[in-house]
Amino acid sequence: MDAGQRLRATLDFLLYDWLQIEQLSARPRYADHSRETFDAVLSTCERIARDKYAPFNRLVDTQEPRFDGEKVILPQATHDALKAYVDAGMMSASQDHAVGGMQLPFAVEAAANGFFSQASISINTALLTVGNANLLMAHGSALQQSVFAHNEFSGRWSGTMCLSEPQAGSSLGDITTRAVADGLGSEMDPLGPRFRLRGNKMWISAGDHELTENIVHLVLAKIPDDQGRLPAGVKGISLFVVPKHLVDQEGRLTGQRNDVALAGLNHKLGWRGTTNTLLNFGEGRYAVGGQPGAIGYLVGKPGQGLACMFHMMNEARIAIGMAAAMLGLAGYHASLSYAQQRTQGRLANGAVQQASPAQVRIIEHADVKRMLLAQKAYGEGALALLMYCARLVDEQRTGSKDSAQQAHLLLELLTPVAKSWPSEWCLEANSLAIQIHGGYGYTRDFSVEQYWRDNRLNMIHEGTHGIQASDLLGRKVRLEGGRAMELLGQRIEATAGAMGSDASWSAHAQALRQAWQAVCSAGHAAWGGGDARCALANAVPFMQAFGHTVLAWIWLDMARVMVHAGAHGAAATGRVAAAQYFFRYELPKIPAWLAVVNNQDMTCADLPEDAF
Repeated sequence: MDAGQRLRATLDFLLYDWLQIEQLSARPRYADHSRETFDAVLSTCERIARDKYAPFNRLVDTQEPRFDGEKVILPQATHDALKAYVDAGMMSASQDHAVGGMQLPFAVEAAANGFFSQASISINTALLTVGNANLLMAHGSALQQSVFAHNEFSGRWSGTMCLSEPQAGSSLGDITTRAVADGLGSEMDPLGPRFRLRGNKMWISAGDHELTENIVHLVLAKIPDDQGRLPAGVKGISLFVVPKHLVDQEGRLTGQRNDVALAGLNHKLGWRGTTNTLLNFGEGRYAVGGQPGAIGYLVGKPGQGLACMFHMMNEARIAIGMAAAMLGLAGYHASLSYAQQRTQGRLANGAVQQASPAQVRIIEHADVKRMLLAQKAYGEGALALLMYCARLVDEQRTGSKDSAQQAHLLLELLTPVAKSWPSEWCLEANSLAIQIHGGYGYTRDFSVEQYWRDNRLNMIHEGTHGIQASDLLGRKVRLEGGRAMELLGQRIEATAGAMGSDASWSAHAQALRQAWQAVCSAGHAAWGGGDARCALANAVPFMQAFGHTVLAWIWLDMARVMVHAGAHGAAATGRVAAAQYFFRYELPKIPAWLAVVNNQDMTCADLPEDAF
């Protein structure tokens, strides 16, 4: 069984056995669908990923994007892969029929995209475009939707998100890109109030290329006051849609290049097949009407830009979690195949520890099995968490009012974990995959070193671990007076209660209850003095404990499905073993993480700089 087949078997279990995704077909939005159509989409994407993505993963890693002075050059394989993706309708898979979409459940779309991320994360950048278009559908004007978003869904144009700046990084309140109204009557432009933007944006994925005829940049900037001063903090940030090439209200290119210039390509450890850029807005190289300044159209209201951008950022964070999970699973599948074939060493035989006469495959060694089982627990657990979040998106879109609100709160609470936990622990899975390969894993003769390099970025972009942890402990656990935590606790208790009467799982059910109680208690202890500095000093250990507890619940809930269905066979045995591994090897880590949270330990926060 190859990697694609293994992933398909896992997704089938998650979608149909665990999440009961077929039930969504009873809802009006998804009435045209059934398991037959879901399977057809999954099979199509599995085939495209196998034929157009996987064979070129090493190619795009070694043939990085380059700038010839006029345009960015990418391998032909990247063009072909994007075309196949667009032709399959995946750019608008969950969109309305009215805009050319398939109206698929988001969970099915997310599962199908998993094949592309596993095959080549460097090629699979289309999700940025989808997120860009989804933001415009939520916050843009009707004309902005038809001109920009619809052309992105069709694959004619692509999209980016432009937040960070060289001097500001993740501190968005300190951005200095400014947007000035573009003269008399600009507020009457059909595409929205027109501004001229000047500033620099850094770390822009897919910021320049020739894959599509236009690139739609969503740019955060500040509108200065009458004295030319920029508003302080994040509340003064506005959002603008800035096309690389100017267009009219019918979506036709005008032939005028916008004043957006490529200042340089960033050369990265991983994700080398994706262009990552520094862009200059308004430097005058492509001055429009003889004046410097990139033409941008205001999206939403002034000062509400960050709230709008969070629509795309939250989607991007879940997508990053999915990318991390897929890379973790890619390494797992590669190291499993290697371990099943590689012979090395001999097994101790009996109490006297006599060695067996012949070399054995390394998968027969207990420590190799440990490393494989850890990868399986991390990778498949992370994938299950992300598929659960995707199912919450569908509930938010199509559930009853109360159910949709609950799904919204749970998504708010789980999004930091959905981004951070896979990016940390599936990177560890990739490290274990290298370890299983031994010295060979450290060479480019095998794929696992590239998986590690590609995955290392995921702990950083779309919000670092520290940012996600501060969001979780600083805001999300206290959301609506703790209502989100209460909802998650109810689901955890339902799973623990269902498994508490099973002799094989009752101890694990009780361990889960205790872990959740410890996490909730630590959250209260962190804020006991009301001092944000003390509360957030150990936000990352809190997030690690929180994430491990959530993953323990996910694994126990999957075990519940298998136990109640009487599942048997190799796949069921493997999932049960992964669940047991998580409870026996991973959940016991929680007390150490929470100890510093409960004690409001300030070892790190109070250490003076000169002590380093």
